[in-house]
Amino acid sequence: MAQYLLTVHGSDSDPVPDNVEVILAAVDRFNTDLQASGSWVFAGGLHPSTTATVVDATGAGDPILTDGPYLESKEHLGGFWIVEAPDLDAVLELAGRGSAACARPVEVRPFQSEPDN
Repeated sequence: MAQYLLTVHGSDSDPVPDNVEVILAAVDRFNTDLQASGSWVFAGGLHPSTTATVVDATGAGDPILTDGPYLESKEHLGGFWIVEAPDLDAVLELAGRGSAACARPVEVRPFQSEPDN
């Protein structure tokens, strides 16, 4: 089975929904279903992008630390799941369920496979 990254996207300026408890309960149920089905690898929610620090050690000398997100955009990554699925159709179904649970768009990206030796 292949592994996929499901990322939840939104804006830090999105208002907190009135039904946040309902959304959190739906995400908990989705997580439980992923675990029961064997698709679960790992998941997590993230603090707002304002809490990010970028570390750039690509130049000579000490790394440069910059407060804030790397990309200056209106939308940011809010959380993620790493799942295992047999194929793209199966993971897209999982992503649809995850998007419905968290009430946010979810992007699906496959992990690169390890090269054969």
